[in-house]
Amino acid sequence: MLHRRNPQLNQHGELIHLLSTEGLSREILTHILDTAAQFVSVSDREVKKVPLLRGKSVFNLFFENSTRTRTTFEIAATRLSADVINLDIARSSASKGESLLDTIANLSAMAADIFVVRHSESGAPYLIAQHVAPHVHVVNAGDGRHAHPTQGLLDMYTIRHYKKDFANLTVAIVGDILHSRVARSDIHALTTLGCAEVRVVGPRTLVPGDMANMGVRVFNTLEEGIKGCDVIIMLRLQNERMNGALLPSSHEYFKSFGLTAEKLALAKPDAIVMHPGPINRGVEIDSTVADGMQSVILPQVTFGIAVRMAVMGIVAGNEA
Repeated sequence: MLHRRNPQLNQHGELIHLLSTEGLSREILTHILDTAAQFVSVSDREVKKVPLLRGKSVFNLFFENSTRTRTTFEIAATRLSADVINLDIARSSASKGESLLDTIANLSAMAADIFVVRHSESGAPYLIAQHVAPHVHVVNAGDGRHAHPTQGLLDMYTIRHYKKDFANLTVAIVGDILHSRVARSDIHALTTLGCAEVRVVGPRTLVPGDMANMGVRVFNTLEEGIKGCDVIIMLRLQNERMNGALLPSSHEYFKSFGLTAEKLALAKPDAIVMHPGPINRGVEIDSTVADGMQSVILPQVTFGIAVRMAVMGIVAGNEA
């Protein structure tokens, strides 16, 4: 999907849209993480605002349901002093058959500066980015099975916060790899940032065949996949994207691939456990692990605000 010049970058190689972690250099990824680090402390201030996007309008266009992503984008834009417009898709003209590009054209006429887009169709944010004016920026908040770059970036921020350096890390991504845009965004980011070993772990029916081409090791048992790991990223079973019976049952899945305290003991003693949410307790992860000392699931959400502030601040500061 990334042909010729990366559509996320201007002619100077600067980020103007965030559509995927694929094709972004280590320098750009590190710049986003470093910028996010400066915004983390904003949450601790009495006045939780900086004027970076004052006078700018951020339109949140969520064509799919969301809790964490939509809310943290709204908080992030508000803390950057932007005007935030949350479009209610169910009550918008899109529900009457208006095309995606017509919706974007009309909202652009309302002086939009940044579109944050979640869509069920892979590639929708790319399509929008190709048709907006040069001063308008697009941030992908998740498109189909393709990418979820800000989740990937907040995962990288979380890993770097707790583990400092990617060079010696073994990271396991566990579960429904096939339907996970988070998994793909994490894999691209981890390999670009120099992670020593990236593993994907899941039943054969939920691991796509192209994983070896992405520079990762594939495991079909949880025990082998997480043995000696520094970081374990658990994924949600995405039943809404599954066609046909790819699993015998949620109960059987938990027996084989659910993370329990006993299985977690196979990883390194200081391994951290992550999950993009929402969590299906007793399906992907046991509550004792999700709420345990090695879980960093809630810090991920907190860091997500700073990462999304960084992304919007950076793209808004660069011209096409």
